[in-house]
Amino acid sequence: MAQPPQITSLPDWTSLPQELLESIAKRLASGHDAASFRSACSPWRAAVPFATTLGPLLLLPLRPDSDTVSFHSVSEKQTFSLTLPFVLGKVPCGSSCGWVALMDESASVTLLNPFTGARVELPPADEHVAAASSPERAVSKIHGRWRWVIHSGDGSKAIIKLEDMRGVFFHEIVLSAPPDDERECVVAMAVLASSTEVAFCRVGVDAAWTLLDAKLEFSVASIVRCQGKFVVIDVTGDVSVFSSSAAGATPTVMPLPSLSPPDGLCHRSYLESNGELHVVGAMVSTFHETRCFTYRTELYKCSLLDRALEWSRVKDVGEVTLFVSKCFGESFSGTSVSKYEKNSIYFSEPLYGDLLDFAHRLETVDIAAGTSKVKPFHENLQRSEALGWFRPNLWKRGTLMLLNGLYVGQAVWMFLAHGNT
Repeated sequence: MAQPPQITSLPDWTSLPQELLESIAKRLASGHDAASFRSACSPWRAAVPFATTLGPLLLLPLRPDSDTVSFHSVSEKQTFSLTLPFVLGKVPCGSSCGWVALMDESASVTLLNPFTGARVELPPADEHVAAASSPERAVSKIHGRWRWVIHSGDGSKAIIKLEDMRGVFFHEIVLSAPPDDERECVVAMAVLASSTEVAFCRVGVDAAWTLLDAKLEFSVASIVRCQGKFVVIDVTGDVSVFSSSAAGATPTVMPLPSLSPPDGLCHRSYLESNGELHVVGAMVSTFHETRCFTYRTELYKCSLLDRALEWSRVKDVGEVTLFVSKCFGESFSGTSVSKYEKNSIYFSEPLYGDLLDFAHRLETVDIAAGTSKVKPFHENLQRSEALGWFRPNLWKRGTLMLLNGLYVGQAVWMFLAHGNT
């Protein structure tokens, strides 16, 4: 006689180890997933850190004469704007950890959380930063304004315009953590306009930037935070790693000459995913007879903890979605991101496009197949060239911050989780 099936008790999901819950919570990259996770039970709600990141959103360009910051949700096909008078007269020079770096005409930099209104000042650029950023052109500061030194008979000087500041001083600023994180010393690292050096400062501590030699042959192109270290990559794909032996100490550099970039990979973008450094690029095939070309997007990864460093091809990332930017290097990944394709890459703009077509386009890559789909960004935003992907940081010490009399965080949460504005 057959034995009746034994009834096994269901696992107690509320008693999962705290470290496991926190590890899962860090991979929730959408508002819908974060809201669902937090609503499960008290331990799960507690595992989502107060600096919850929601999104993903596309950060749209800021106009120097405007007081608004605009975002676009690809999944909801909606755009919304925040009125922030502080952004007037400033140009963005990076986004990191849910904050935007803004630079004015004097090369002073402020970090802004657009969803809470919080601001943190960074040291302004000085003559040392100017010399390192623009080694081929003399720059001087007169009456608080930076000017080009024009080599002419009269020795005249031309004012550097606001829209040119990012190409002269700070090309992009990357943070080690949100600047209001009270648990650690937050560090800012800057890609300079054209230099083999990077600029370093401790947020809220240092009064000036410190220049650090990246020990790379060519100009630094991007900086990625990976395994608690700053990974610096030059325009050819060569890599150096900056690390600190103590909290807040000046980082020391270690070049990785053995880590050669994947052979033939073009248009590289870098990000950390699951603790490993990833690079996204394209293998290009050119047909000289027809003057046409095709390309195949490929993904590689490398563990900085391995003794023998090398890039390995990745064809399957499971339930993970990668969000990659080109203008700003803030790229990230998320597990089971609602309304986005899994095992895919979302470029905020295509790797290759028609230079005469100013319409913004979004490229979606099937990692397994290496195939791409390119489609228009949005019918109402055809001429908006997004700065890149952005993960809003709405929380601080367990409360949504108040901005302009409105709980902006709550409104955006509802927008992302339920499609409401």
